[in-house]
Amino acid sequence: MALADLEARIASAVEAVAPSVAAVESVRVGRRWRGPPFGVPSGATAVVTDRSGLLLTNQHVVEGAARLLVRLADGRELPAEVVGGDEVTDLALLRVDASDLPAARLGDSGALRVGQFVLAVGHALGLPGGPTVSFGVVSALARPLPGTDFVFEGLLQTDAAINPGNSGGPLVDLSGSVIGINTAMVPFAQGVGFALPIHTAQRITEQLLRAGRVVRPWIGVEVAELQPPLARQLGFEPRTGLFVAEVVARSPAHQAGLRAGDVLTAVGPFEVRTVRELLEALARFPVGNDVTIAFQRRGEKRSTTVPLLERPDEAPA
Repeated sequence: MALADLEARIASAVEAVAPSVAAVESVRVGRRWRGPPFGVPSGATAVVTDRSGLLLTNQHVVEGAARLLVRLADGRELPAEVVGGDEVTDLALLRVDASDLPAARLGDSGALRVGQFVLAVGHALGLPGGPTVSFGVVSALARPLPGTDFVFEGLLQTDAAINPGNSGGPLVDLSGSVIGINTAMVPFAQGVGFALPIHTAQRITEQLLRAGRVVRPWIGVEVAELQPPLARQLGFEPRTGLFVAEVVARSPAHQAGLRAGDVLTAVGPFEVRTVRELLEALARFPVGNDVTIAFQRRGEKRSTTVPLLERPDEAPA
């Protein structure tokens, strides 16, 4: 591709998504050392995903906010309400009282490849004059956020600059389709930013619209991936499944007969070799249903039926 053609595609992608990118001002109520309460504003980004007035942003943007104001690309400033939020994926769904908004086109995050060009669009640093754009590549797929527990379904890593104020803005491909929601930067690193895949955001959105919260299935096991060193130590073939390190007492897995030392190999028809695959497989079944889990015990292939419960707040993700 000629450089001029690449420049034209980048410019066209920005023009396609820019009308859907909004600034978010969240006002948190604080208190001076002496005196009455005061409002502390902070800025971020949101993206319109439905013309009826729905926008996506980050949960950390809206958490603790006493008031939210959305400034649309056409200059309108509208108060916003939080439909619901999810701390695990750092996603929040907003609603404004407006219709016929320019909704962004949503892409296919499942088809992304490492090395693919992407653009991060948002109101970086709260600078006036509309959203800013940074250019980079998809650096990695299904990443956990450094310094945290495993993030549900993993994150997109990119070297497109994500700065304060970009939170909640879209990560887009060169067609202008949104393939992620920018969620975090790593302040001690250069060229390391993260976005929630848009497929995950769509599933979370459906649950937030339906129930105002996200319900995740839970069976009550702590597992380890059978990477070669652990597999050799335990006497298993590498990547054959997930080693059960612990079964929570009185959990669905405990009642179904699973034990520490078992190796989970499938949930329903879906093979599981990584924690991400286990989470994705469980998420395909509604809470309250039973699911068949295949496993190995001392080399013998077995299966059992496990009821899916809602994950307790104190349970590991």
